[in-house]
Amino acid sequence: MPLLLRGASLLRLYQCSCGLRGANFSSIKPVLTNLNFMRDGMRATYSRRAASKNTEIKKDENLVIEKEDAAESDLEIERVRSDPSQLQSMTVKELRELTRRMGVSGKGNKKDLVSALMDSLGVEGNGKEGNLSAELVSPLEEPLKRKGGASVVVEQKLKSSEVICETPSKKRSRTKQKSIKSTTREENSVSNVKINKTSVQKETLIVQGAVPKAGSIPSNDSEPWTVLVHKKPQAGWIPYNPKTMRPPSLSKDTRALKILSWNEKDVEVIKDTLLDGYTNSFWTCSVSKLGYSGTAIISRMKPLSIKYGLGVPDHDTEGRVVTVEFDDFYLLTAYVPNSGDGLRRLTYRVTEWDPSLGNYMKELEKSKPVILTGDLNCAHQEIDIHDPAGNRKSAGFTNEERESFETNFLSKGFVDTFRKQHPNVVGYSYWGYRHNARKTNKGWRLDYFLVSESIAEKVHDSYILPDISASDHSPLGLILKL
Repeated sequence: MPLLLRGASLLRLYQCSCGLRGANFSSIKPVLTNLNFMRDGMRATYSRRAASKNTEIKKDENLVIEKEDAAESDLEIERVRSDPSQLQSMTVKELRELTRRMGVSGKGNKKDLVSALMDSLGVEGNGKEGNLSAELVSPLEEPLKRKGGASVVVEQKLKSSEVICETPSKKRSRTKQKSIKSTTREENSVSNVKINKTSVQKETLIVQGAVPKAGSIPSNDSEPWTVLVHKKPQAGWIPYNPKTMRPPSLSKDTRALKILSWNEKDVEVIKDTLLDGYTNSFWTCSVSKLGYSGTAIISRMKPLSIKYGLGVPDHDTEGRVVTVEFDDFYLLTAYVPNSGDGLRRLTYRVTEWDPSLGNYMKELEKSKPVILTGDLNCAHQEIDIHDPAGNRKSAGFTNEERESFETNFLSKGFVDTFRKQHPNVVGYSYWGYRHNARKTNKGWRLDYFLVSESIAEKVHDSYILPDISASDHSPLGLILKL
């Protein structure tokens, strides 16, 4: 009915406009033809007006959307600036969009995009920062007190003097420090972050050397490090479990030295968590780029001598080495340069830095044994990384870095204490934040205790504390009988 009424109204309108009498319908056919032309013309007019109106609305909407996008973009950039670790969890598409908004080059893979954004935000990355701490523990005493958030707690009592050594340096991506619940008799400490280098490929998981049934994925949410995660596992390899693999404690009558090593960005934070008595602290940092790299040692007993750097000007502007001399040994804490995105520092690393550090250690060894601890930025063997095939060209696992590690340290007589004690154990010390790598145990072993061969047999225990999760690195421990 509405359609018929509308047609009748249009017909009457046309009749009036053409001077036709209302009752004369003899020429109905031409009238309907002309009426159709009128209808089409009116439709065209309405369509043009609607299109014009929609265009104006669209322009207004686009203006509003652009304003909202700009505000949202500024907000997102500020969020990332305040917490750069968010970049690790973003997709490549999201990273490219963020680089476009920030006016940063959006070329390359995810690692390149993250690096470019980090550089734009003024945050150095890809493992260019590492903080280590090392500690000698005296008997029946806890050298560190609990103090807020993250802390270090030492409960093993040994007969020894005390030292804490750390290497603070700048981070690529940071996350909020988390409170730590100590579930073992060992230490907790504060945090430091490095770029994650793990691969997203499908994994082969093995528990205690046994291949799981098809479709089954072994897991241990509370202790993921006890699940062997490796893409090329070999027969006899087993996951690291410090609860079952550490030797019994030494007797109270045994004189021993305990050194703890872990990443920490702020020397003052470490000092504030210590009990009284740690009055000797020695630290250095980069003078070429403030906030970049750095090392420190905090000690209860006064060393015989302290030295900063390697004595090579080209290496010593970044504050990567501190050496303290005690009666029976030299203790070095070092943060080895990362080869960086695109491996831009690889040549410098393997042809200049590593040889200089190795030669320096051999020179010190002429007078007394040497202990080196720190983030050495190299997973030496395939057993030391969960995805060896996928990381052949990743900083920290290139053939050049691994060969350099062998040539400049191990072949010179320095012993990898953890690997000597656990030749077939898959234990990691670093898990990137990206893809929640710690939870799935997709890790790297980048942190070491290397000792002179002359004291290697005195090592009672070389261990990792993977349950300490306030950082993307775990603390290391060394117990040396004196």
